[in-house]
This record gives sequence, structure tokens and C-alpha cells, in this order.
Amino acid sequence: MRGLLLSFLGAGYLRPAPGTWGSLAAFPAALLIHWIGGPVALVAAIVLFGILGTQAIGREIGNSPDHDPGWIVIDEVVGQWIALLPVSLGAFLTGEPMIALWPGLVLAFAGFRLFDIWKPWVIGMADARGDALGVMLDDVLAGVFAAISVLTLAVLFHMVFL
Repeated sequence: MRGLLLSFLGAGYLRPAPGTWGSLAAFPAALLIHWIGGPVALVAAIVLFGILGTQAIGREIGNSPDHDPGWIVIDEVVGQWIALLPVSLGAFLTGEPMIALWPGLVLAFAGFRLFDIWKPWVIGMADARGDALGVMLDDVLAGVFAAISVLTLAVLFHMVFL
């Protein structure tokens, strides 16, 4: 059961780039969660999976020398969901389906992967912790940076073109 959570139903076992596969697997789940309960449900899923994922990561890595095995992608899923939050909120406020806000979906994915791979500033510091919280926290922060980027670009787009 723990392996299914950590690999997000097996997405973490896909190669190459399991983190990217985990981020992609987060999309249909986020669309479903949004459809069920909007941005509030997505926030609840982020909190729930963030807590359960961090605990499961801690049990899995224990004293292992590999503090962040590639097949563990629940952290990417949580981070990607955070990056998608502005899109979920925009869809909720406009009454549109999330998929109709596809530029935001693309930006959320690209921004999250950029910040997750690049690991600037506090994202890299979180990753350097070398513990379960660091594994989750670097992706949470990458998701926050991506969400801020999505919001900023959406505001600029709407100011210029609408």
C-alpha cells in the first residue's frame, strides 16, 4: 500500500524521468479532485497527501543512503497540485472546466518542472536537508514558486489582452 502511495499508483516506476511522469500523473487526479469539490477539495488533497506522503517517505527511506529514490513521486504530485491551484481557483471563479484554462495548465506543469529541477534558493536548501521533510518540502516550494508564476503571468496576460 505504501508503495502505491509513494509511486502514485506506479507512475514513479516509469522511465525515463520518473519525476516528470509523477507530475503528469498528477493532472488527471487534480482534474478529478477539482471536478468533485473545486479548489477547496484540491487544497484538502494537498494537505492529506502531503502529510501521508511525508510520513510514508520517512518510513521508506529510514537510514538509507539514498534520501530521495527516483521512484518516490508523491512529492512531485503534491507540488504539481500546488502549482495547479491558481488554475483550479480560476476555473471555479469563472465557472469553466479546468481544461478550458489550458494555458495555465501548461504553465503550471512547465513552471513546476523548472523549479523542481533547477532548485533555486530555498528549494535547494529544503532538498539538502536529506530527510523525509526535505524530500516533500522542496517540491512543495517548487509548487509554490510555480503557482506564483502562473498567477503573475495570468494577471499580466489579462491586463494586456483582455
